[in-house]
Amino acid sequence: MHVLVLGGTTEARRLAENLAGALPAGARVTSSLAGRVASPKLPPGEVRVGGFGGAEGLADWLRTHRVDALIDATHPFAGTISFHAASAAAAAHVPLLALRRPGWVPADGDRWHPVGSLAEAAQALPGLGERVFLTTGRMGLAAFAGLDAQWFLMRSVDAPDGPHPARMEILLDRGPFTLDGERELIRRHRIDVLVTKDSGGDATAPKLTAAREAGVPVVVVRRPPVPDGVPVVPTPELAGDWLSGLRGRQAL
Repeated sequence: MHVLVLGGTTEARRLAENLAGALPAGARVTSSLAGRVASPKLPPGEVRVGGFGGAEGLADWLRTHRVDALIDATHPFAGTISFHAASAAAAAHVPLLALRRPGWVPADGDRWHPVGSLAEAAQALPGLGERVFLTTGRMGLAAFAGLDAQWFLMRSVDAPDGPHPARMEILLDRGPFTLDGERELIRRHRIDVLVTKDSGGDATAPKLTAAREAGVPVVVVRRPPVPDGVPVVPTPELAGDWLSGLRGRQAL
């Protein structure tokens, strides 16, 4: 059996680690990374870096490398690759599973403002605050480039390029983040509004608690949908169970 994991997330690494010692002799796991992070944490097993050339390129890769199962464990906001994966899996007749960590749920005292896109997040900011903690990643900064009245603290793993807000400080850091650290960051920079994507998981969730404690409103960008008809599981362990069931059916 050959399993291709579309990765780049903590869950994808955990899945590769789990499968490294669980698959039978002769089975292979290949993790594919998009290559957008300069120094990614590599999972065990075979690793490829870079795109496939769209859905057709991915379908060709699945056929050429005789992939028996495809697991989309990409970031919840990596929407394009998820739809390419669905198209490619259907074309190559390869079973597909989506591994998605659960989204965040507001708690008592949260002041959340859900929006559908980064552009909508930018439109919401003028009425919410002037000192913005922006944690949506470096790829979407152009959506905020036209905001001159706000000051931005932008946190990301790698330095951004391209259009960005004129008044911006860059903080290069990688999670997981602590609650004490997020409290101090909000206090020190006098943050009065937080912008985030609903990425889910524990690594970056402390900022939500810190914002709640400080009474800071949070603009939350909703997730794009998973393609219709693709089964979804929330944990690497359940993805492993899916693979075990698939191996059992293929052995019949």
